[in-house]
Amino acid sequence: MTETIDRATLRAGLAAGTLVLVDALPASYYETRHLPGAINVVADDVAAKAPRLLPDKAAAIVTYCSNPACANSGQVAAQLERLGYTDVRKYAAGIEDWVSAGLPTESGQPA
Repeated sequence: MTETIDRATLRAGLAAGTLVLVDALPASYYETRHLPGAINVVADDVAAKAPRLLPDKAAAIVTYCSNPACANSGQVAAQLERLGYTDVRKYAAGIEDWVSAGLPTESGQPA
């Protein structure tokens, strides 16, 4: 089971530039609003996109989706782990928690 990360730890990792953030929601949600610097990879695309977007299998990667009830982040994290990524965690509280704390988001097209 993938370890979780809380908002404070996520913020610290983003500020330090030590995390790669993966938005596991469909592109339409990502385009509307995502966490700063996040890349967009949905479960169906992990095998195809991960080698290009996440070339370092030892990088600290955090997946997230909308809230604790959303399974997308866990699915993406599990697939990354099966592909050999060694430092994968999920922000289970998701973007709803981030936004409710008044933290900034971005919008735009996925890579």
